[in-house]
Amino acid sequence: MPNNTGRRRRFGGIKKTPLGEFQASYLGPDGKRRYAPHRFKRERDADRWLAKVEALMVAGDWTNPESAKVRLGDYAAQWIAQRPALRPRTVQLYRWLLSRYIASEIGDVPLSGLTPATIRQWRADLLTKRQVSETMAAKAYRLLRAILNTAVNEDKLLTTNPCRLRGADRETRAERPVLTVAQVFELADRMPHRRFRALVLLTTFASLRWGEVTALRRCDLAEEASIVRIAFAHTEVSGRGIVVGPPKSRAGVRTIAIPAAIRADLLEHLAEFVDRGPEALVFTGVQGRALRRGSWSQRVKWTTVVAAMGLPGLHFHDLRHAGNIWASKAGMSTKDLMARMGHDDMRAALIYQRATSDADRLIADRLSELVDDHRRLDSR
Repeated sequence: MPNNTGRRRRFGGIKKTPLGEFQASYLGPDGKRRYAPHRFKRERDADRWLAKVEALMVAGDWTNPESAKVRLGDYAAQWIAQRPALRPRTVQLYRWLLSRYIASEIGDVPLSGLTPATIRQWRADLLTKRQVSETMAAKAYRLLRAILNTAVNEDKLLTTNPCRLRGADRETRAERPVLTVAQVFELADRMPHRRFRALVLLTTFASLRWGEVTALRRCDLAEEASIVRIAFAHTEVSGRGIVVGPPKSRAGVRTIAIPAAIRADLLEHLAEFVDRGPEALVFTGVQGRALRRGSWSQRVKWTTVVAAMGLPGLHFHDLRHAGNIWASKAGMSTKDLMARMGHDDMRAALIYQRATSDADRLIADRLSELVDDHRRLDSR
């Protein structure tokens, strides 16, 4: 496009306005003409702006300025809706984080208006003005970063991700208590209903999550209670009740060896509290229904029971934590431990495939020895 003096530019064009300012424009990859967001006082400034745009287009980093005007809140809501593979509980969490901490603060900001300074101020306001915990702020930050990664890498709406705050994604969690074997058995014996005793033992010694242990069926346990197969998990979703789906991660689908020392407890539970059908749930309420975490905690008076044991604030998930700690002391490799725990990361499939059943049985045998030691001491 020639300028006012007739010189043809290699890229874009600059036109002098009647007011003496310079207006820069160019043809985008889509063939549409686009103009600089403002006019320039000097022609060389307009020229520099065009050079930057050209460099972005050559590098493949050019973004459509019109598309980047979409509001963050709208884009983020669409981002969540377009991920059907997310677990229901995860969808619920993401929508809650978006509504409470992101959209309410910077949801009206267009994607093109997000800068590292914007993100830095947003996080600072969460922590200071709103007194949000570092844990919640980290969760919100990680979600926002993931959303904007898509805007950069897939949708090409941004050239770089403005979420660059070092350490903003880290959670500082309080150290959780590690129960002893004696405390686990005491807790199991303190359950006001005997049908929940085996629930405490299996959760601990097989390192299970709440959703995994409550979804177990009779067919998931070997006849002699030597192994348990984790294939499903229960998730409580607001408005939908209990949803049956896959475990939390791909590595969550696993087969676990059960310590011999608690197999008799499980067989007794199966005989007394579980229907004969293969699809019968292993752990249910008194009326035979699937367990809900909140109502179960109230029924067994969890808060009162753990406080009476001198363990105020103990969470049900701490049972799994204890089992994980004990298993880690059995001398097995990291990949074998990860397979037993059902942990997932970038190597989830490899971890699960490479873990050997022999290694898992050794872990179970070591855990069984811990129980036997406890019982010997208890009988003195």
